[in-house]
Amino acid sequence: MTSATAADYGWIRSSSSLFAYGLEVGYTLTLVRGVSPSELFRIVGAEPRGVCQGLSEFIEAQQEFLDEYEEWPEAFLAGAFTVPGEGADWTLALEFGGDLGTRPRLMEALSAGTRAVSHSSNGGKPMDFFHWYEEGQLRTTFEWPANRTGSTPDELNGVMMEVGLNPSGDEHPAVDRKAAVLALAERLTGVRVTEGLLAEAEYQVGEVLEEPTEEWQSITIDVTDAHGERTHVQLRRDQL
Repeated sequence: MTSATAADYGWIRSSSSLFAYGLEVGYTLTLVRGVSPSELFRIVGAEPRGVCQGLSEFIEAQQEFLDEYEEWPEAFLAGAFTVPGEGADWTLALEFGGDLGTRPRLMEALSAGTRAVSHSSNGGKPMDFFHWYEEGQLRTTFEWPANRTGSTPDELNGVMMEVGLNPSGDEHPAVDRKAAVLALAERLTGVRVTEGLLAEAEYQVGEVLEEPTEEWQSITIDVTDAHGERTHVQLRRDQL
């Protein structure tokens, strides 16, 4: 396991960093051990869209893809490349505005027989998530480090403290939580993500369909008033 801490990822806040684009518009970065980029795209059902030389070209392809639609498309681009890490080669998959690394069904499939780690931000709001999957099982996930879930929510507590995250409360104000999350991902994968790595990699690009939204069939109204009287009503679509 590496000794990475939040201090190793201070570069993500540089105004000249291409990663700043992801923090602004939203990103998901996923690392999967022993799965090639083409195999990752096969598992998630992505349609190949060629190759981009470097992150700048991938960002340009992302913008051109969005410009093809009058409204927000029901798909997104993911760029993936191979990088050495702990125990094997890993695939690093990066998306801007996508959610590949946050979908339980996909992450369970990608991590079957191996390990997958992802972290993300939805941009301006922001909401930031971390996920660690092992053998198809979600082991630890959190938005706020003190509010963890998963099958082993406390297993990373010691490592979290070492990288600068506080699993029992707020971090020190000098600690950049996002930088610390990148360090946590490195501790689990052995992959050091650098500005140069992202900038210079050859990205295999795939188009990933958005997850279909299940059509709702009914709504439930459950209200308790100040006197303790409860109103509970379920209405079907045809009743509204």
